[in-house]
Amino acid sequence: MEETDRRPIAYTPSDLPKWQNFFLIGLALWIASVVVTGTTGNVNMIPTVVLLGSFLVPVTAVIWYLDHYESPELTLRLVFYTFIVGGVLGTLAASVLESWLRSESLLVYVGVGLIEEFAKLLALLFVARRMPRYTIRDGIVLGATVGFGFGALESSGYALTSLFTVGGHEVSLSLGNLVFTELIRGVLAPVGHGLWTAILGGVLFGASRAGRVRVTRKVFGTYLLVALLHTLWDAMRGIAFVLTAVFTATPAQQIAIMEGVLLPPTIKQVKIFLAFEIGGLALISLFGLVMLWRLWHAVDRTPDQ
Repeated sequence: MEETDRRPIAYTPSDLPKWQNFFLIGLALWIASVVVTGTTGNVNMIPTVVLLGSFLVPVTAVIWYLDHYESPELTLRLVFYTFIVGGVLGTLAASVLESWLRSESLLVYVGVGLIEEFAKLLALLFVARRMPRYTIRDGIVLGATVGFGFGALESSGYALTSLFTVGGHEVSLSLGNLVFTELIRGVLAPVGHGLWTAILGGVLFGASRAGRVRVTRKVFGTYLLVALLHTLWDAMRGIAFVLTAVFTATPAQQIAIMEGVLLPPTIKQVKIFLAFEIGGLALISLFGLVMLWRLWHAVDRTPDQ
């Protein structure tokens, strides 16, 4: 009796829906869910709005990666497993570790960056522990998948939290806040968690040899770098506020700040603040994308990869 090959079959791009089609259909379904929820006031529809809005861009991004890359080591089963299990494990680990953070200073942003990137690294190590071979591009794709799974779950939490508004002694539901939160996080999702963990995953897999992942000094240095980028990203609103105050504060505003009072900003200051914030986020994203691009193409210059 002939033995059958029980190895998992790698996907081909033809096995997947086109990422554009997936995104457009998902977007249409999300908009329809928002309209129906707002029209009917049916709170049972809220989970549909939250899940569709939170997962649409991250899942589309994973499909985009797979649509542009084929590997004998990556199967649809492994990618799906990585997105769900890696995302959940990373979220759980980050939640437990972040519960130790109590202060409201810049150190909180540093702690969150270090903790969340560490949690995603642990999740990636777990889901990739039995792979027979490790390559840079496989690490980028799986790292991005862990990051997007983490980001989708985190966005779900933020969206759900934004739904509840407190007025006086009453708590009401605000569909507008929920939709706004999901729109903002959806736009920023491609250059958030998925990007940082993609970089870290590529370096981790690139440093691995003989079928074993290795956490080398280069991997540790990359971890600190993406944690720093994560910290700057989270703290950019505060950084923009400080820069705006330093460069544009009037004498009256300076005196008020010294006394612990904030005077209303001028229209010009609001514009400068937004320029600092959006510009800072754009620079951080560009730096991360350049890193990822160089890492992706480094495989062409590495014979043993």
